[in-house]
Amino acid sequence: MTSAPTDVNLPRVLVVDDEAPLARLVAGYLERHGFEVQVTGDGSDAIARARQWHPGVIVLDLGLPGADGIEVCRTVRTFSDCYIIMLTARVEEVDKLIGLSVGADDYVTKPFSPRELVARVRAMLRRPRQDTGPHGAGASFGPLSIDVLGREAFIDGEPVALTRTEFDVLAALASRPNMAFSRRQLIETVWGPGWVGDEHLVDVHIAHLRRKLGDDASAPKFVRTVRGVGYRMGSGQ
Repeated sequence: MTSAPTDVNLPRVLVVDDEAPLARLVAGYLERHGFEVQVTGDGSDAIARARQWHPGVIVLDLGLPGADGIEVCRTVRTFSDCYIIMLTARVEEVDKLIGLSVGADDYVTKPFSPRELVARVRAMLRRPRQDTGPHGAGASFGPLSIDVLGREAFIDGEPVALTRTEFDVLAALASRPNMAFSRRQLIETVWGPGWVGDEHLVDVHIAHLRRKLGDDASAPKFVRTVRGVGYRMGSGQ
């Protein structure tokens, strides 16, 4: 385990991977691009560092010994809304879906380019926030109300626990009710125009958003699928 000197003026990234050479390589790239980095290969230590050090982004390997990436991600999500990028050496879609279902914002499949990973981290920290639009500070769709400035969503007055990315997807859709957003439009709005990767990442976050809102995809009340296009918010068929 290693850690860099603390500098509160630099954006913080926690790299969690038990492949020490890869972790050091990634950390080196991040440090050269102006990030403060800590590195660990242990899941329990990663949770402790996330709690004490408050990183802005966690680069998290799925296949950690002991407390694996899924457990780490699930635990971190109980006290932090930092961005989480999941690393996986397994290409099966189920691994990606499981990782994202516990609150990961993005995933990268090994082997990957450290330069690409650094670009993903930078894009995460530059992501625009959905705080403007025709509805101003809020929007309502039946029992669903969205406080955009406060970054909260409520169903019948009860708060809905959304990750930062899930809320950003919801706010983007709510900013233009009845407009059909393509996956690429949502990527550019939420993740930023510089993001590269699998655009079906959007589908995963939409699925989690629907589940948390109690929205049935076969008879949606809030988020509707527009066949051949993408997704939209609002009433109507």
